[in-house]
Amino acid sequence: MWPSGSCCWKTRRRIESLPLPDHRRRQGAQRLGAGGGGALPQGVELYLKRLPGLQVLELKDSSREKEAEAIRAALRSDEHPVMLMEQGETLASVPFAKRLQQVGNERLAFVIGGADGLSDELKAASRWQLSLSPMTFPHELARLLLLEQLYRAQAILQGSPYHRG
Repeated sequence: MWPSGSCCWKTRRRIESLPLPDHRRRQGAQRLGAGGGGALPQGVELYLKRLPGLQVLELKDSSREKEAEAIRAALRSDEHPVMLMEQGETLASVPFAKRLQQVGNERLAFVIGGADGLSDELKAASRWQLSLSPMTFPHELARLLLLEQLYRAQAILQGSPYHRG
């Protein structure tokens, strides 16, 4: 888990790997971004508790190139990166859950890039490019949205009443 308030906004970046607890597959989420305080970290904490088995790796970077290098180094050889970006595919919750189900036992690593975006090389290496919205969000909010959608996808696939839509 990451610190909840004492990180430096301008210089600290992180990557997180978030496996879903479904035993048939392992998936992860990775992101780079600065931390913050307030309600967003509390929301993130809530979904982290609901998605047990979280693996976290924190990185520091200073440029887009170093960020890309850090992401490549952090990805395991059996992980398939999913780059989160404005230009990516936009999916509603049910199609997102079905897409996750289709990958079966593959390990996915969702990557949220830094403020300057992801390098072209990383984009080209991605399993798929996903957009949470055509809008741009702060990293903390994008992280919360991704976690909630991963949890919702799990609920949809397991037939939980969490998703009523």
